[in-house]
Amino acid sequence: MDDRSRALLKALIERYIDDGQPVGSRTLSKVFDLSPATIRNVMADLEELGLIHSPHTSAGRIPTPRGYRLFVDTMLSAQPFELNVGKNVRDLAPASDPTRAVNAAADLLSSLTQFAGVVLAPRRSHVFRQIEFIRLSEKRILLIIVTPDGDVQNRVLLTPRDYSDMVLIEAANFFNHNFAGKSFSEVRQTLASDLARLQEDMSRLMQAAVEAGAQAADEGETVVISGERKLMDVNELASDMDRLRKTFSMFERKTDLLQLLDVSSRADGVQIYIGGDSQLVPTEDLTVITAPYDVDGRIVGTLGVIGPTRMAYERVIPIVDITARLLSSALSHYHVDR
Repeated sequence: MDDRSRALLKALIERYIDDGQPVGSRTLSKVFDLSPATIRNVMADLEELGLIHSPHTSAGRIPTPRGYRLFVDTMLSAQPFELNVGKNVRDLAPASDPTRAVNAAADLLSSLTQFAGVVLAPRRSHVFRQIEFIRLSEKRILLIIVTPDGDVQNRVLLTPRDYSDMVLIEAANFFNHNFAGKSFSEVRQTLASDLARLQEDMSRLMQAAVEAGAQAADEGETVVISGERKLMDVNELASDMDRLRKTFSMFERKTDLLQLLDVSSRADGVQIYIGGDSQLVPTEDLTVITAPYDVDGRIVGTLGVIGPTRMAYERVIPIVDITARLLSSALSHYHVDR
């Protein structure tokens, strides 16, 4: 495209984002020193390129997902956005529970954008600092796993035989002395050579503990969602029941959302997924803007906003970016305090 076409496309998208009405050549002729006929010719070229289209029988045009993608990649100038950093860090950094910080981040994203805020909670540590075995009843043992961060995870083991308290203490001591600070996957590999010198009944208990510990770590992915009902107030979504159904289906299943947020955690900085342009978003009327957050420089999760493709990108992008930085700071403070 030449400069004139790019300028017209940018103006058309900004106008449509602002008022939600299809933009006609007469409207654009008031912005540019060009005749409506010239503008119609340029718009016809943009439509042929798949960047805009005409909804129904309207004379105006609206952006396509491809048009939005070109706009956010090459034409967007994000506006400065300031939060009350001191206040919001305190809101996101309760002294007792990082889970509350994650929930607060989702609420903050939703309240600032009036869309849905989502946070992929930090993955549980695969490394343990200490484990304990407690006999609950015959053939039922409570496995207590303490991570280096102080997180405590519990699992009930169903065993083929009963174990005395003395055997359970001996097993825990063996684990803590030989494997503390390692992941359960590392323990699984190392333990194979050590089982030969353990009694058979002890080795079965060790194997059960390793499998339960690995499962506890793998079950740590949780998506926190706030404000999804606000999307019912978005005209483009609420006017079409099929679109609305697909949107809320994504929230209910969470599988697609987990996949999208997991992909985002491996990307650098803010990412924008536009429906119709990205296979990870179920409908072309949705956009997901994400950013990873970290603890002491290590990425542990992702957060973002789910809203309509017709959103004020220049405002929402910095909100997502700043909230990710706030949550990183809050969780890092919690980690240091521990």
